[in-house]
Amino acid sequence: MIRTIAVAVAACLPLAANAADLTIKLSGAHNAEGAVSAAIFASKEAFPKEGQQVAAFRQKAATGTVSVTFHDLPPGRYAVTVLHDENNNGKLDRDATGIPSEGYGVSNDARELLSPPYWDKASFELGSEAKTVDVKIEY
Repeated sequence: MIRTIAVAVAACLPLAANAADLTIKLSGAHNAEGAVSAAIFASKEAFPKEGQQVAAFRQKAATGTVSVTFHDLPPGRYAVTVLHDENNNGKLDRDATGIPSEGYGVSNDARELLSPPYWDKASFELGSEAKTVDVKIEY
């Protein structure tokens, strides 16, 4: 099942003459418990810090693929994180050693084993043309 949601980001970012749409396809949620979310980051300094995203989306979890489109993003470098917040507490839960205990994913499959993802690996260029980024949630 594919669900598509459109999100306007015009209020979050200054409009650019060549603004483009960015579609994120989240896949891999192993159940429909809790919520799935996606966040877009526009700088190395902000990535992947809570509250520093330029746009975000959250909805009830679903198995299969969920697509969300962010409209009117100015051209530039971006990185995406996604989360399957199974207990719906609004954060990525971790075990006693600090390793995530809920599913998450990063653009370009840039997950790191013992550290947060790196901007240089996760970021991608968005030009003036619409782009789709696939992000798989892994546990």
